[in-house]
Amino acid sequence: MVAILRCKWCSYRPHLSCNHNTRGFLLRVDLAKPKRIPTIAQERALERAMAARQTFGACGRRFYICLSKKLGCCLECFDGTPVDPSSYAASTASASHRLTA
Repeated sequence: MVAILRCKWCSYRPHLSCNHNTRGFLLRVDLAKPKRIPTIAQERALERAMAARQTFGACGRRFYICLSKKLGCCLECFDGTPVDPSSYAASTASASHRLTA
């Protein structure tokens, strides 16, 4: 750790410790460890989790973004708004296997 960025109130009182959520730490990049490479099982688990967030059961389309859970379905199923075909992956797999990777 190189330095601690403190909030304005605590910068006037150096003898007190700053424990506010505005505090930040400056770290040295040259001492950072490289990112750990995930295993195949971890990548599969992440892919399944993303597939669950991006696929809607009513139409079975998997979108490239995570859509709102407030609606519970895609816009086309909700109110008939046409969906751009480039915004989702065309599903050629069976209903039990919709992973894109």
